[in-house]
Amino acid sequence: MSAGTWDVLLLGAAALHAGFQLTVTLVAYPALVAVPAGQWAAAHARHSRGIAPLVALVYGAALVACLGATTGDPSAGTWVADAGTLLAVTVTATAAAPTHGRLAAGPEPALLRRLLIVDRLRSVGAVVALAGALAAALP
Repeated sequence: MSAGTWDVLLLGAAALHAGFQLTVTLVAYPALVAVPAGQWAAAHARHSRGIAPLVALVYGAALVACLGATTGDPSAGTWVADAGTLLAVTVTATAAAPTHGRLAAGPEPALLRRLLIVDRLRSVGAVVALAGALAAALP
């Protein structure tokens, strides 16, 4: 594939990622945090089952697009998209996922605050990636 094709794929994947991440930040997590403690276990389990396939799809697409665009003829925008994507993936693997694991037992306020903070950091990464991908795709 040509570098231009990878840049367009990177832009699409970054837009998907940013849209997904901002939806989680602005809609899904606020709704989850508002669940009463007595309903937490079921709601958290439902959330986890529902979101896991989406995370795999979105992050998989973002990583493949980053790899393809980077192995072609990367621009500064490509590197910015890579950095934003790497930030989001790293924060998910090292902070969000383990925090979710600990929250399965119950909605501890400190863990909920941590989850919201790391989630905002993932959103920053996704938006940075989108900005970089847009710059890479512009002629």
